[in-house]
Amino acid sequence: MALTASALQALTQGSDADAWRVIIDQAVEIARMPLAAGNAPSEVVRRDREIGALDLFLSSSGWDLWQAFGDSVERTSDRLTRWWAEPFSAKSVLILDGLSLRELPWLLQGAKERGFTTHEVAACASELPGETDEFARALGFASRSKLQNNGGGLAHKLQVANTETVDLPWKDCQALISSAPNQIFWHHWPDAKLHDGAGSGQGLEPLTKDVAEQLSSDDFWAFVERLATGRRLVITSDHGYAATGYFPDADGEVGQFLKQTFSSGRNKTGTGDTGPFVPPVALQINSPHGAHLLALGRRKWRSQGGYPTLTHGGLSLLEVLSPFVELTK
Repeated sequence: MALTASALQALTQGSDADAWRVIIDQAVEIARMPLAAGNAPSEVVRRDREIGALDLFLSSSGWDLWQAFGDSVERTSDRLTRWWAEPFSAKSVLILDGLSLRELPWLLQGAKERGFTTHEVAACASELPGETDEFARALGFASRSKLQNNGGGLAHKLQVANTETVDLPWKDCQALISSAPNQIFWHHWPDAKLHDGAGSGQGLEPLTKDVAEQLSSDDFWAFVERLATGRRLVITSDHGYAATGYFPDADGEVGQFLKQTFSSGRNKTGTGDTGPFVPPVALQINSPHGAHLLALGRRKWRSQGGYPTLTHGGLSLLEVLSPFVELTK
């Protein structure tokens, strides 16, 4: 995707918030277009590369914008807290762990086909780094596992609610939704599937096929309908993921630096050396979760055991943006 003159002007001459608004609007516009199961694998890769033009800008000349990301783009945790305070008589949140903007079309198409009303479609920011524990803590949970069997407690920000977290088939999840008016359900899919397939092939194609199957299935939408019955429902995620199998190799000194700094990951806790490179290949980010060094942009590198083909925790758009979809039926 070539950036238009007006988009470039907004990215380079407007405020940080203006620039991020343009970037996110374009990413959502690319990602949300309808998909068909037959062409989904190739089309998702094409869209991933199209969004790559925005990532290239953010890593080559606009890297300073990442320091403003946390203040310019509303975090999913803050958006959920704000939404939870709205005066709905009953509400539910479905967190699909690792769901990215790539999966947005299936949610929008399925909701339309099955008679749901869509009230809001947006993209919100993950925590930095984009990891599960950071998101759980931002909502006031000690960890994701604490939600299991209504163990969320009374200290989190989405009070009062029945909580659950599992990695079970959708059909089995229906029975876990209680009659309580407010529900928070954190499912481990697709992140569990993402990491299962991250070491084989390109990773994105088998995951895309699984996503098409899961998010078009009667069992998934029966589960969603159970959550939405009598309730306002938001479907969102803790973070997205990077299709690193398609990233170009970082060679030479850059590759050595990234390997020594991040091993097979995308971030490192604490302050550290960002290297001598201009433009940078890593950024020091200080977030509510403390200081972290994060890999910047679309690069992979050789590492022991092989660099994963799907992963998260660094600075690229599809790993730090989450869908935020509000539905009723």
